[in-house]
Amino acid sequence: MTSEISPHIFIPEAELAFHPERTFDVDLHPLRGLLRFGPYSSGLVPDPIRIATIAPARQGARLYGFMKELAAEFKPTERKDYLPAWPGFRKAFNLDMRGAVKDCHVEVDDRLEAEMKDSATPHVVLADRLLRAIQSLEARRDAFDIVFIYIPQSWAAGFVGAAGDDFDLHDHLKAATAARRIPIQLVREDRALAYPDRASVMWRIGLAIYAKAGGVPWKLADTDPEAAYIGLSYAVRPTESDRPRFVTCCSQVFDAEGAGLEFVAYDAHEIDVQRENPFMSRTEMFRVMSRSLDLYRRRHSGRTPRRVTVHKTTEFKKDEIDGCMEARHLCEAVDLVQVVEDVGWRGVRIERDRQGGAKGKPNGYPVERGTLIPLGDRECLLWMHGDVKGVAERSYYQGGRSTPRPIRLIRHAGHGSWDETARSALALAKMDWNNDALYDMLPVTMAYAKVLARVVKRMDGLGSTPYQFRFFM
Repeated sequence: MTSEISPHIFIPEAELAFHPERTFDVDLHPLRGLLRFGPYSSGLVPDPIRIATIAPARQGARLYGFMKELAAEFKPTERKDYLPAWPGFRKAFNLDMRGAVKDCHVEVDDRLEAEMKDSATPHVVLADRLLRAIQSLEARRDAFDIVFIYIPQSWAAGFVGAAGDDFDLHDHLKAATAARRIPIQLVREDRALAYPDRASVMWRIGLAIYAKAGGVPWKLADTDPEAAYIGLSYAVRPTESDRPRFVTCCSQVFDAEGAGLEFVAYDAHEIDVQRENPFMSRTEMFRVMSRSLDLYRRRHSGRTPRRVTVHKTTEFKKDEIDGCMEARHLCEAVDLVQVVEDVGWRGVRIERDRQGGAKGKPNGYPVERGTLIPLGDRECLLWMHGDVKGVAERSYYQGGRSTPRPIRLIRHAGHGSWDETARSALALAKMDWNNDALYDMLPVTMAYAKVLARVVKRMDGLGSTPYQFRFFM
């Protein structure tokens, strides 16, 4: 037996596309690509994007001031090797953003803070008042596209519930507004208004606004047109809930270009809990796969994907594998891949000695993003985080500190080399439109699934109609 591991493989950084027909409108850097070519869906988003507002009494002007900032220009004061200057909303997205008509702006009365202070459950008081304000805007739904909600720090007592109370204001509001098909953007005094690098704030909020209005900033450029990717996650409701404890949440079914604007979610009844982790029955898994592929076909004119890759964070049990294989008649090949974040491995780049031998000293740069080390037929290590070429003047290492750790991919079904599985995971890590970073630490199948699971469990009724992710961002 040897302790030697397999030689590593390097997978290049995925390019992003910024036009559906001009194949040369591509870039490795998402923000640089936007500035060079404009967004992928340019001309397809209503111009202007109309913003309704909800604010505390006599503080609506702070929101209007923030909206004016979005139209201004700012130079970055951090991440200067990556973050370009913010050019203003119109120059970034080729359209305008402005306040909606006068009766689409609501101010919460000034008795709220006193009522919160006098209540044993200030989060209930705050949530109720904000939901009433949102309901008052519903009558004018045709007059706005997005609602900005200003959250001052003086409301902090209502941001979360008491110990043991599974309440989060952000997720509670997202659940309520998603059910109403109303996209919202929370503007917190201690975050968006206080963060010193205004270019960074504007890029993040600007991207979110564009995507929430139905826009597509970019897609993946070089992909297999007959591939689809599904991310599975589970939401766990509190034990005192009178509804099924588990929600099976199927994250968006992404096509080969990384586009997945809808997802399906429903209460799961046939669940086996092992070590606090829920696993689906064969029937439950077959139902998830069938509904997910139905969603794909509806978005692709009835076309069925040739290959489907399913991601989840826990292992695939035999019943789950059997349920997926039962649905295999819906496509040609199914790969079931477990994505493990917490691994003990680290990697250090070693410089070869002058004779080209293996001995050497640690390099000044970290392991390259895209480094892949097979651990056998069923497992590999993949560095989603690491050094990237072609993004900055010199090498770019996102975050700029710590030794990057890999994720571990475990294949529970499927075959072939690791190259395509790892390549798609790396590419999908660049498809989070709610973030201005070059990449996430996880493929978007898993990153979005986590968000969906957190919010979906708070929704009163899931129904059978697919949801658009832009309402949950």
